[in-house]
Amino acid sequence: MSGHSKWSTIKHKKEATDHQRGRIFTKLVRAITVAVRDGGPDIDSNFKLRLAVEKARQVNMPKVNIDRAIEKGTGTGEHGFMEAVYEGFGPGNMAVIVEVLTDNKNRTVSELKKIFEKNRGSLGQSGSVLFLFDKKGRLVVEKKAAADEQMLKLIDIGVDDVLETEAGICVLTPANRLDEVKSKVEAEGFLVKEAQLVYLAKNSLDLDQAARVKAENFLDELDDLDDVQEVYSNL
Repeated sequence: MSGHSKWSTIKHKKEATDHQRGRIFTKLVRAITVAVRDGGPDIDSNFKLRLAVEKARQVNMPKVNIDRAIEKGTGTGEHGFMEAVYEGFGPGNMAVIVEVLTDNKNRTVSELKKIFEKNRGSLGQSGSVLFLFDKKGRLVVEKKAAADEQMLKLIDIGVDDVLETEAGICVLTPANRLDEVKSKVEAEGFLVKEAQLVYLAKNSLDLDQAARVKAENFLDELDDLDDVQEVYSNL
């Protein structure tokens, strides 16, 4: 029984991992497709596409999947995905911004509203929480052994902020300078592990442990929706 139980656990974990991987790939295919539709298939001239493809590579999406998504984006009428940003308040009056790519806004709004209300939150009007955030470019740079010296070099490039984190050195830039700063960082010989446009809260919300668990579960529920690309909060 012990062996069977262990195999069942391993199988369940693998199925969960495969499901999560498939869900992430679905979101990234949408992002690549829309980026091509909006800016063309040339990855060198289409910064939005470049970011989407880099994110796909970071999660080891097969090249064939990326190529198919780009090809799909060059077609006409093959997809009807629309970008939208929704705002609202979650548990503990937490401010939330949700970026989506959807082919049915009514369905998406209904699903979002259900999750917000289930967690005693509310979907707000446009602008209801956006003023609590700044849109920034964010790079995660692989950390060197001499992290302090590395951070000084990054500051000299001319960025808004540099923070040392477990994932690497986090570099914040104005949203319209993300591509420029990324090129400068790479020219210094540093490896950029991640580059994206994000909404950063101007002030953080502190919750007690119980409330924080509820808030994090709520954010996970939002992120699990296929239409949802990114979720930001002031937690």
